[in-house]
Amino acid sequence: MNFDEIISYLNSKNILKPEIGIILGSGLGVITEEICEQVVIPYSEIPHFPKSTVVGHKGQFVFGKLAGKSVVCMDGRFHYYEGYDLGQVTLPIRVMKKLGISKLLVTNAAGGVNENFVPGDLMVIKDHINLMGQNPLRGKNDEQFGPRFPDLSEAYDKGLREVIFQVADELQIKLQQGVYTAVTGPCYETPAEIRYARTIGTDAIGMSTVPEVIVANHCGIKVLGVSCITNMAAGILDQKLNHQEVMETASIVREKFVKLIKTVISKL
Repeated sequence: MNFDEIISYLNSKNILKPEIGIILGSGLGVITEEICEQVVIPYSEIPHFPKSTVVGHKGQFVFGKLAGKSVVCMDGRFHYYEGYDLGQVTLPIRVMKKLGISKLLVTNAAGGVNENFVPGDLMVIKDHINLMGQNPLRGKNDEQFGPRFPDLSEAYDKGLREVIFQVADELQIKLQQGVYTAVTGPCYETPAEIRYARTIGTDAIGMSTVPEVIVANHCGIKVLGVSCITNMAAGILDQKLNHQEVMETASIVREKFVKLIKTVISKL
């Protein structure tokens, strides 16, 4: 991959050098409205970039200032189920590393597997389980980013998790904490699959995040992960699952989500 061409193109847009990267999941793009001095660059204009095709994902980088910090925000991500390989899915992480970020805040919309959760909860990710059957680091290792065998014993940085819980206490926002499991999608899981996921320690389940977090760790980037529980997973409630519910629940938590993320960013 010619990263120099990508970085040269982005720098030609007079972007601010970012300190922090942010990935926004389905329905969570509202945070971009809070970014000042914006430079918006659609993925479709960036050399070698794939295009986001999912409802709720605008498909653009937003550069600027958020809570006094210089950030680059992915307003929409790429998913394995869209037909991209995991190298394409995680390309933006390596690009953000080249741009200079040292911390990454990754968010997603997820199904609640823990029966103590309710739609609208925000869950801080403390660990993950990769059930996608693939790893984005498979193949020749790119030494410019990291070692052949990266350590994932603290994939989600403990210090950053302490920060978000301190902020939540100050703002009187209740946070859950748990294990996120990634599956390929795009179909929602069966009730039997959810029972299996719960048995192996899953609290929330979704179709993203884990590949990006693996690559971020490979690059030496500290990661903070937050899942918005937008629905309860199959078999927990007697109702069908659909993407519209995901989007509606994400919009309900908008105020709480924005307040939490802005305050956390200000303290990083």
